[in-house]
Amino acid sequence: MTDDPTLRFYADNAATYAQHVTTPTGQQLSAFLALLPSGCKILELGCGNGRDAAHMLALGFDVDATDGTPELAAEAERRIGQPVRILRFEQLDAIAAYDGIWACASLLHAPAGDLVDILSRIHCALRPDGVFTASFKAGNGEGHDSLGRYFNYPSAEHLRADYASAGWHDVVLETRMGSGYDAKPTEWLWVTARRSV
Repeated sequence: MTDDPTLRFYADNAATYAQHVTTPTGQQLSAFLALLPSGCKILELGCGNGRDAAHMLALGFDVDATDGTPELAAEAERRIGQPVRILRFEQLDAIAAYDGIWACASLLHAPAGDLVDILSRIHCALRPDGVFTASFKAGNGEGHDSLGRYFNYPSAEHLRADYASAGWHDVVLETRMGSGYDAKPTEWLWVTARRSV
């Protein structure tokens, strides 16, 4: 995430955001975890308030929680009781280090022009047969919302093309209606991909 107004929004509103009950992800998170071996190593990109990391840790998974905003990372640390690494998407350089990667409502802030590179980095960071799940707000091109946050707003077709360009072949995309921090009706694109053995 390199958009300064977006980073500033999360820095300035970290405490409020940490208390916010976002759109429930229980079904998607459970589906993701069901595809993984118990207790395996999971990277969470953009852990936000730490809600999902706390759930995965409670189930016995080894979670490497990360966020690009130090203020949000501090809030998440208080929730999960362990360090949260400061990591921007473009800084990911791990090689075959994780069995699963979870990116709920985080990669939607990645610059549209950088998404293929970031998806390639994620592909490299997964072990063979590893699983990657991410969610995006659907749309027809990048822009800022009413709160000043940048979103890449991809269409399903564009997102599929970006995943293919990044080397992903086993991709499942689902559309679900929900909302987010702004409480507006939102079409969410949930993508689950598996790295080939």
